[in-house]
Amino acid sequence: MKAILISLSTVAVLASSAVYASAQDQVAYVDDRSDGPALVRSLYNAINRHEYARAYSYFSEPADSYESFVQGYAKTVDVQVLTGSVTQEGAAGSIYAPVPVAIKSTEKGGKEKIFAGCYITRIANAAIQEPPFSPLLIESAELEKVAGPLENALPKICHPPS
Repeated sequence: MKAILISLSTVAVLASSAVYASAQDQVAYVDDRSDGPALVRSLYNAINRHEYARAYSYFSEPADSYESFVQGYAKTVDVQVLTGSVTQEGAAGSIYAPVPVAIKSTEKGGKEKIFAGCYITRIANAAIQEPPFSPLLIESAELEKVAGPLENALPKICHPPS
């Protein structure tokens, strides 16, 4: 009987590992901090690949603990993101890029949710930084659940911080 229990547990562990491996195999790895929209797309790439530590690292000061962040995506199986036009603005030695986004989140069981809003990305002037270098990061995010198709949810413009 013990041999059967051990075998069943091994199968369960291998099956759950296969789910994560197949999600990672199906979605190419993207880690691009070249501009605000690329950073936001990289965030959702990490979430789609279940690489939550990488996703969490894109925020300069995450609003939640890492555990809460991961729990927030526990039911998520896929995220699609659209980004809109970005106008960069400099202020106090930093470059801010407000990124309009529309997001479709699909949960286990197929339930879909649409969110829209803005991510504010920021990088300190790279020419004046001292080590360790701080790359482009997400400074803040304001998203709201909205109705309608993803394509119609994208905000026209986002404003930089004042």
